Amino acid sequence: MPHQLDRRSFLQATGSLLGALGLAPGSLWSADKDSSEGMKLGLVTYNWGKDWDIPTIISNCEQTKFSGIELRSTHKHGVEISLSPLQRTEVRKQFDGSAVELVGLGSACEYHSPDSTVLKNNIEETKAFVRLCRDVGGTGVKVRPNGLPSDIPVPKTLEQIGRALNEVAQDAADFGVEIRLEVHGRGTSELPHIKTITDHADHPNAVVCWNCNPTDLQGDGLAANFALVSDRIGTVHIHDLRTDAYPWQQLFGLLKQARFSGWTLLEEGKVPDDIVGTMAENRKVWDAFMH
Repeated sequence: MPHQLDRRSFLQATGSLLGALGLAPGSLWSADKDSSEGMKLGLVTYNWGKDWDIPTIISNCEQTKFSGIELRSTHKHGVEISLSPLQRTEVRKQFDGSAVELVGLGSACEYHSPDSTVLKNNIEETKAFVRLCRDVGGTGVKVRPNGLPSDIPVPKTLEQIGRALNEVAQDAADFGVEIRLEVHGRGTSELPHIKTITDHADHPNAVVCWNCNPTDLQGDGLAANFALVSDRIGTVHIHDLRTDAYPWQQLFGLLKQARFSGWTLLEEGKVPDDIVGTMAENRKVWDAFMH
């Protein structure tokens, strides 16, 4: 696939590929989205599902009307790159027979290290997650920037992250899998830096996973920071919507204005006593924001 590819042609080509494979296109971003009515609610298994196996994940999501799941690596469900072909098929069958979509896999792959061997290993691990994601029926792999080395010029690190992101995005496009860059890490979570990274990663298969961080409110504020990457947002990680720790109403307004039509995935570190009950409460709040 050429390095440069216009967005419409890429999406058409990817859609054809996914159709041939019998897969759904998922949440690929597009300038042609015409409404926010397709916005969907899902869960990330950090930390509310870290101790659940796949049948439990599916049951709890169906019960609370969470229609998708992002499986975090290293957790009890065990969807890892070490799975055999047969095990991968079994994972896919469980989701195919349910009302819950496997939105993707959450890796811890990162590209900021000045050590070339570490960088190469993270790139190769990402590619392994891409193939796993394709095999189990997911539509994307989450990666992250995770900090700025103190002894390396910031522009150099951002360019390195972007170039690595572009490489894995180009590779993943051949498998119908999206690469989702989480807004993450000390320094790298600042939206101007994310914008710079994505400027270096211009392949349309590299998208941003908005992460609802405190840094989103820095500088000129949420609306200005959102605008920096609004045309590259592929997924959104939200947190417990019952709190006022983040301007949720404003965020959902911005998503609607941007005509975002994809996954909002609940990812929360603090674990409540009643996870399923809390999910149900969040579903009600999410529904209210959608109206």
